[in-house]
Amino acid sequence: MQLTLLKAKIHRATITHAELHYEGSCAIDGRLLDISGIREYERIEIYNINNGERFATYAIRGEEGSGMISVNGAAAHKAQPGDLVIICAYGACSEAEAAAFKPTLVYVDRDNRLTHTNTSIPAQAA
Repeated sequence: MQLTLLKAKIHRATITHAELHYEGSCAIDGRLLDISGIREYERIEIYNINNGERFATYAIRGEEGSGMISVNGAAAHKAQPGDLVIICAYGACSEAEAAAFKPTLVYVDRDNRLTHTNTSIPAQAA
């Protein structure tokens, strides 16, 4: 059986641009792509913390070190500059692979600068 697991996420990134008439995609600071392991043209899910919108698009490389998170094309209707989002990529693996798999979790500040990384999410307390 194949399982779909969280491969990588960029947590609480701030949208810097929303370009309605740009070719659809999400431009992500190249440094954040490298750190997270999200590949250019990979399908990503974006969860907008401000308005609850959830949508899929693909990643493209933004200028390295720019802090850019730009939703483009139709996705520009789902988020606006200043919105906080979670950007996730998922991957398929076997149950055997899943037993040892760890996602790459990237945490950023309000300027989309790396604060830290992790490979697990702490248990949620009651």
